[in-house]
Amino acid sequence: MSHANIQALDQFGSGSYLPSDVTVLLDIVDKDAVADVPVNQKEALIQSGQRHYSDMLTLERAPTAMHEQLYQQALIAGTDRMASDIANLAYTLYDIFADTVSREQPLILVSLVRAGLPIGVLLQRALADVDSSYALPSVHYGVSIIRDRGLDAVALQLILDRHPDSPIVFVDGWTGKGAIYQELTRSLEPFNETSHAHFASVFHQGQDVIPLLTLADPAGVAWLAASEDDWLIPSGLLNSTVSGLISRSLYTEPQAGLHRSVFYDNLVAADHSLALIERIDAARQQWDKSSTATPNLLPTFAQPRYNTQSIIDSIAVAYNVVNMNRIKPTIAEATRAILRRQPEHVLLAATDHPDTQLLRHLCEQQKIEMTVLGAKILPYQAITLIKKRS
Repeated sequence: MSHANIQALDQFGSGSYLPSDVTVLLDIVDKDAVADVPVNQKEALIQSGQRHYSDMLTLERAPTAMHEQLYQQALIAGTDRMASDIANLAYTLYDIFADTVSREQPLILVSLVRAGLPIGVLLQRALADVDSSYALPSVHYGVSIIRDRGLDAVALQLILDRHPDSPIVFVDGWTGKGAIYQELTRSLEPFNETSHAHFASVFHQGQDVIPLLTLADPAGVAWLAASEDDWLIPSGLLNSTVSGLISRSLYTEPQAGLHRSVFYDNLVAADHSLALIERIDAARQQWDKSSTATPNLLPTFAQPRYNTQSIIDSIAVAYNVVNMNRIKPTIAEATRAILRRQPEHVLLAATDHPDTQLLRHLCEQQKIEMTVLGAKILPYQAITLIKKRS
């Protein structure tokens, strides 16, 4: 074990979360040193192949008053479900790992930045709750993963150096098409040999089993998920202001160090990151104390099921989409695509579903065409198609 690497880990921050919540393994750079690329220019560069999306950043602005109002509505509506989902996930992790982890060899939660961060922090707090039925020694890190470029290998090695005998569980917020699962699979391929020194840390559920945990898994690719529903997860409605004020990550070649990110210190007044955690965690504790509450053991899956692949394929054919990256399914991804990309069309399962209220508001505001396809896209409630650029 490298003493230098242990020292390095102790120097990293936690965004706007508490140091006990997470250690974020990112190279935080000054936002003034990052070019603020307008959305239309970024889209043209991405689709023409001139630049990869992880080489550019459109700096975030504070959410609008309407966006804030709809987030608060989603938080009120989703608090109890999110709290019980976290309790069920923690209880299932306890059932799987209680006999093998210890204070010396804790369970390692590796959240995929950014959508995984709130879920990982909530799990870290749940597992640290000695009054619960699922208290378990755990340590939580945030690590970048980038489509086409993989998991940050430098960050993963830092974790393996510090915790060589601990099992690792990767945490994300939700799945859309399963693209991040596939990226994670490719990144972990070198470890997928029983002779590898860290095979047991990564493939503790067996060879080829990617230990990915999500709150929601419509795509059917996660090893462990609270549900397969596409629902209005409150943390899916905002960007940095519910993810520790951390920007989407920027790629760095492994020989040059960790993936980079910006800390939005200008958005402190709009930050809901800790408030979300404290609200959901308090609801989880209250739920635990309820006489009728009993955490459920959730199923685990050794192989991906790709439940929605046929839906994605049919949408691609119907709308003449060749580049699958233009298809953004789930309420969270569909909404984020409108806020961060150049959308062309939004497909809905229903005209009046309460969980798509913000999405529909943004479409009306930006005059984006909406089409209701009903059960054809279920379990997805929404899919955004990114505008094709020539």
